[in-house]
Amino acid sequence: MAASPGPAGVGGAGAVYGSGSSGFALDSGLEIKTRSVEQTLLPLVSQITTLINHKDNTKKSDKTLQAIQRVGQAVNLAVGRFVKVGEAIANENWDLKEEINIACIEAKQAGETIAALTDITNLNHLESDGQITIFTDKTGVIKAARLLLSSVTKVLLLADRVVIKQIITSRNKVLATMERLEKVNSFQEFVQIFSQFGNEMVEFAHLSGDRQNDLKDEKKKAKMAAARTVLEKCTMMLLTASKTCLRHPNCESAHKNKEGVFDRMKVALDKVIEIVTDCKPNGETDISSISIFTGIKEFKMNIEALRENLYFQSKENLSVTLEVILERTEDFTDSAYTSHEHRERILELSTQARMELQQLISVWIQAQSKKTKSIAEELELSILKISHSLNELKKELHSTATQLAADLLKYHADHVVLKALKLTGVEGNLEALAEYACKLSEQKEQLVETCRLLRHISGTEPLEITCIHAEETFQVTGQQIISAAETLTLHPSSKIAKENLDVFCEAWESQISDMSTLLREINDVFEGRRGEKYGYLSLPKPMKNNANLKSLKPDKPDSEEQAKIAKLGLKLGLLTSDADCEIEKWEDQENEIVQYGRNMSSMAYSLYLFTRGEGPLKTSQDLIHQLEVFAAEGLKLTSSVQAFSKQLKDDDKLMLLLEINKLIPLCHQLQTVTKTSLQNKVFLKVDKCITKTRSMMALLVQLLSLCYKLLKKSETRY
Repeated sequence: MAASPGPAGVGGAGAVYGSGSSGFALDSGLEIKTRSVEQTLLPLVSQITTLINHKDNTKKSDKTLQAIQRVGQAVNLAVGRFVKVGEAIANENWDLKEEINIACIEAKQAGETIAALTDITNLNHLESDGQITIFTDKTGVIKAARLLLSSVTKVLLLADRVVIKQIITSRNKVLATMERLEKVNSFQEFVQIFSQFGNEMVEFAHLSGDRQNDLKDEKKKAKMAAARTVLEKCTMMLLTASKTCLRHPNCESAHKNKEGVFDRMKVALDKVIEIVTDCKPNGETDISSISIFTGIKEFKMNIEALRENLYFQSKENLSVTLEVILERTEDFTDSAYTSHEHRERILELSTQARMELQQLISVWIQAQSKKTKSIAEELELSILKISHSLNELKKELHSTATQLAADLLKYHADHVVLKALKLTGVEGNLEALAEYACKLSEQKEQLVETCRLLRHISGTEPLEITCIHAEETFQVTGQQIISAAETLTLHPSSKIAKENLDVFCEAWESQISDMSTLLREINDVFEGRRGEKYGYLSLPKPMKNNANLKSLKPDKPDSEEQAKIAKLGLKLGLLTSDADCEIEKWEDQENEIVQYGRNMSSMAYSLYLFTRGEGPLKTSQDLIHQLEVFAAEGLKLTSSVQAFSKQLKDDDKLMLLLEINKLIPLCHQLQTVTKTSLQNKVFLKVDKCITKTRSMMALLVQLLSLCYKLLKKSETRY
């Protein structure tokens, strides 16, 4: 996948950012294969571990023994595939070859041992009742399983080091080429170097995308997505800004514009390395930790802990914690954009919270010396009062920030200032430029401050990070638009200067659109909808592969394709009804299995609505995001079912584990399909995804039914 010179090269880089697609080179392929085999192998190892945790002299039927043999053989086959991948990684990385090969040999030996010890042809010791014991060498199986887990872990850790090294090497190549681009003086030389830069950015995009998909920490995933989005958008900006500089070498504003792009890309590249190596430069603190909502949540947990332990913490610490929270509300009360009514209400609730904390402390001191029922009731009342005040404060802060954001987005929806700047530039009107540049600066400050307020009330760490990303983007892009407009005004007939201004303006418009999505998500979290159905919409979106950076438009399949998708969707809709019927049988609706099943059914229903052209999913990209979450939810369900299986008798446990083993591969297959790039074959990808989802839903219905029956059976037994 090589990028061609000029704009096409940029398109190539932009196309892969956000996708996390793979397969461009051997090393990336190895990472994908390793992850795939790991996902297949570890659940099977978990089953072997479960099987050996049986009581001594436990009798097994012939059917059970055959199932055990199948599991042992499956583990050995998975180990064989895993070892091949490990050996390939070793051959590509001589510095780690010996360590990886030793771990692979251990894994292979362990897999073969497990297969041999679970082979029923070797178990010829019949008991008086015609049954035989599960293993003749239980200790050997335990030892082999432990060796297998240990050796697999070693290989995966070493492979992880390889991946990190690849990303760092790729980043260094990009930086070196960027330094050459900064110093280039001729257009011909620029085209040659930019072609190389495009290839290197494609490689870095794949490597960092694969890493983003592997991250388990949602906070890190959001940071990685933000950094990669900056790199994607800046690649196009770098092209037009550099071309403008080459065309107008003596223009100070053009150089300023270009330098801004280079600086931001370097920061984003460093951020990716910081995430993959898990280190922060110079003891940097986490800015998202200053959120007011996070502070209130922790404070409430501390005061509620007093119900169980009156000596949980000191009164001074509690008072300091509240003061820190209320001090942060000054971001709202000091803002010029906060209305008088909101400001007064926030101050009133802050004063009320201080008074109620003093009352709580007074009762708390009494409760430590008098252990009476009346004091305990008074303490409970004080805790409830301050919790209520803080909840009211949260509502007021949320209302203030979201109302301001909604008004601001509505007011600037038509982008009047951007249009005026473009017209001013073409006319070469320097006086008008100063006027509209001032207006854009005011708009930028409003948006930056609004993002800061939204961060305080966002409710989740990924959303906080998205707010920070939006804040930084408005801050930087606003200045770059002004410098690009100045260049065009000084050179009104320059086509490249006009194109450059267009690119920066469209990046601004794109961020405004993303802010609208962010606002919707923050409202969903606050109102308890928590939008599992929206997947990762909180993360910055990948852009279309074109020079205009337009947002994604709804896909429109032809009538035949639409009919096929609708037919698939109808069957999916029926399966969600079946799943809901199974869920309704459960008395404990808070059971984890029920919750994950309900989530999967709800998401599958939104996919069904998508096939009808309805519901919250508007584009194929929305669908893919939803499916990624659906697959992840399926894996969470399997973990809960595995935990439940530990309560069952051996035969019931094995029956349930074999059902789980059907669902796990489907989850991983769906994840693979969503990450597979099928250019110009969107319908084919949607078709595959919905087919996989239907299979998963059919298994979900069976699993819910089986779990319910086994639960009732175990309750009857006890």
